Amino acid sequence: MDKLEQSIVLLKQAAAEYSGEVVFACSFGAEDVVLLDILDKQNIDIRVISLDTGRLPQETYDVMEKWRKKSDLNIDIYFPDADAVEAMIKQDGVNLFYDSVEKRKTCCEVRKIQPLKRALSGAKAWVTGLRGEQAGSRVDMQAVEDDKTFGIKKFNPLIMWTEQDVWDYIKSNDVPYNALHDKFYPSIGCAPCTRAISVGEDPRAGRWWWEQDDAVAECGLHANPIKK
Repeated sequence: MDKLEQSIVLLKQAAAEYSGEVVFACSFGAEDVVLLDILDKQNIDIRVISLDTGRLPQETYDVMEKWRKKSDLNIDIYFPDADAVEAMIKQDGVNLFYDSVEKRKTCCEVRKIQPLKRALSGAKAWVTGLRGEQAGSRVDMQAVEDDKTFGIKKFNPLIMWTEQDVWDYIKSNDVPYNALHDKFYPSIGCAPCTRAISVGEDPRAGRWWWEQDDAVAECGLHANPIKK
């Protein structure tokens, strides 16, 4: 069984075991559009959601719109609580994430984690586009594991894929993807917190690059809290 077949099996397993109670959290990165394409072509019944933090790059909105027009998949968009965003900005400013790791984590909590908790409310499992080679904090993740943050089962159907596998699939299947990937953005988040990387840099080096070298480049969705 090749990697694609393994991924399809895992997605079908998630849909069968948690029928109506499994969610795919899609950020429209390269890995996630691969999963969208698989779900669409295989007609796998998994609810798709995406988080609009209010600070996404225009290129992310562009690929979201391409998928809205291309696919019959119903993608539910979740936004952060407006009152929470207003209170955060009033207290610490619109670009608080540059001030400290703690404030950056606060911004991620308000704009990403809390909306995801709402999206996962009532769900018993969720699907991600994580790959083991993306970061040291992900290398030990399994294809199916217990998510301690949200208290549900997590399926990582691309965990064994390489970056080459992802792009081979995208190119051979003509999958719409984020144009920032062509500008050396392997990992794409909010616009102020994402930059292009140089040759030889870690794929996550473009995320929160101003923080200290020993900080874990995660927002809290898939890793333990950042340690200084």
